[in-house]
Amino acid sequence: MQDTALRRIFPLAALASVAALALTACGADEAPPAAPAGVTVQAGTATSVHVMWRQAPESSGITGYEVYRGGTKVKDVPANQSMVDITGLAPSTPYTFSVRAKDGDGTYSPHSAEKSATTPAAVAEDKKAPSRPAGLTGKSAGPRGAQLNWARSAKDEGITSYDIYQGGSKIHSVAGGATSARITWLRPGTHYSFTLAARDAADNTSPVSRTVEITTPKGPGDDPDTAPTAFRATTHAADGAYYADLSWVAPETGAEVTTYEIYLDGKFATTLIWGGETPKGRATYSVYVGKRAGDAYRVKLRAKLPDGKWGRFSEERPVVTGDPS
Repeated sequence: MQDTALRRIFPLAALASVAALALTACGADEAPPAAPAGVTVQAGTATSVHVMWRQAPESSGITGYEVYRGGTKVKDVPANQSMVDITGLAPSTPYTFSVRAKDGDGTYSPHSAEKSATTPAAVAEDKKAPSRPAGLTGKSAGPRGAQLNWARSAKDEGITSYDIYQGGSKIHSVAGGATSARITWLRPGTHYSFTLAARDAADNTSPVSRTVEITTPKGPGDDPDTAPTAFRATTHAADGAYYADLSWVAPETGAEVTTYEIYLDGKFATTLIWGGETPKGRATYSVYVGKRAGDAYRVKLRAKLPDGKWGRFSEERPVVTGDPS
């Protein structure tokens, strides 16, 4: 009798183990994203704070971030961004922020570690901008980074932050007492132009510093071509006008690409900025080209990359209004 009972118990135990494994496997498929890392918080002005974090790789499936002040969500941020200014704050007030990520299934990560900053006191009727930052120097820090240094100004004690620009794009901010910054997410073998501007508690911004030119060295893991690929162009008519119908595949940058420039006959025509989630796979867009049939154009486009630079142009395609081929 005992042997029979044991023989009956073992199959039940085996079934229970299989069920537990199945539940574990299902849970693994629905595992939440990892909490954002590298969160930093810096008071920018008397009424704003700059929040930054380490951007997740594109392969992680992250579709966006949420920024929280204490337990209250204050900002939604697209996946291709890793910094945001939180405004409308009170002067001389401590604040605590955290960030969490969201994936394509709507699953949220745990909150990041909380980071705190205190806004400086307001300066009444301050209209005077800080002086131009001096002594900006820089050098490459490997194939994907740059090190910037500058001199602290003895005459501008009210500076609360320094904003770093690559070309015309703000890519980083550091505290007002800082005299250096490490820039990451750059591309190997690429030329960059960095400038620096100071901000005070009243949100006055200085003239930009001198420009520092840096070229990152080539190295293992060089990025692939930054041009959009599989570019196609046709035309269609609607409401008495002709449009060029464009489609392409975004370049592989390690992050989502949200901004493109479209050129007709070698001249800038328009800027495209995806307002919501960026298309997965092939992107499509129609651009107005004119009202006459039979006009010929050459069209191409390029993407703005996460490091603030424009990538290479796609192949140029000919289109003729009224010809759908």
